[in-house]
Amino acid sequence: MAVATSRDELIRTLEDHADQLRRDILAMLTAAGSGHPGGSLSSAEIVAALFFYKMRYDATNPRWPGRDRFILSKGHAAPVLYAALARTGFFPVEDLSSLRALGSHLQGHPDQTLTPGVEVSTGSLGNGFSFAQGAALAGKLDGAAYRVYALVGDGEMDEGQIWEAALFAAHHKLDNLTVFVDVNGIQNDTYVKDILVTEPIVDKWRAFGWHVFDVDGHDMRAVVDAIDAASEIKGKPTAIVCRTVKGKGVSFMENNPEYHGKAPSKDQLAQALGELDAARARRTS
Repeated sequence: MAVATSRDELIRTLEDHADQLRRDILAMLTAAGSGHPGGSLSSAEIVAALFFYKMRYDATNPRWPGRDRFILSKGHAAPVLYAALARTGFFPVEDLSSLRALGSHLQGHPDQTLTPGVEVSTGSLGNGFSFAQGAALAGKLDGAAYRVYALVGDGEMDEGQIWEAALFAAHHKLDNLTVFVDVNGIQNDTYVKDILVTEPIVDKWRAFGWHVFDVDGHDMRAVVDAIDAASEIKGKPTAIVCRTVKGKGVSFMENNPEYHGKAPSKDQLAQALGELDAARARRTS
């Protein structure tokens, strides 16, 4: 968890962490030659705010009982989770270059049996979110202080399992559970609205009994404020609906369905890192 002398300093530090996660995502995918950049890049602020600010954990003891739990339900976005785990000390940063390699502990979807810090193997859409309900209910039954955070995609909401789990959490008043809905508008090789219309997303989650925040998922201050506020909600679970851009930070990837599951080339990596450099310069000037 980050320590800063002011809220403004905290936000700047977290923005730098999100920037580093994006760089790691792009580098590891280029090395692998495959993987999912779009939905990893869109959720960088969410993951940075959790791992570098809010969540309690011990990287030297990944199964510490008092840890907060993070569940990446949209498991294809594994690169953003791997980058966060490496940068917080769960395993060496150098391991990121082995993404998807034969024998690597960093496979295309998170594997709890291989990777320190991964709570549950995910990839089958909806399953991770259901696991999060069980982890939150277990915490309630045990009188434990830990919180559970889950990240789902807007395309993932096509799964009926998501809504069964949402009903379960509200019924059991799981106020130790927060879900982030990464609303980037793209699933697989097309747009979410062309598969199933999910809006009005906020109204749906509220109708299912959740407290809902609706934020710009790339506004770090808004994300952090919502995470803090969620900790104070009692008697119901919280959904933080994050409006994001698929492929955020890289011009040729942004809002481009082609980069849901296509790795950049070495030349494209150089261009992407240059764009991130320019964005950082503008942010810090």
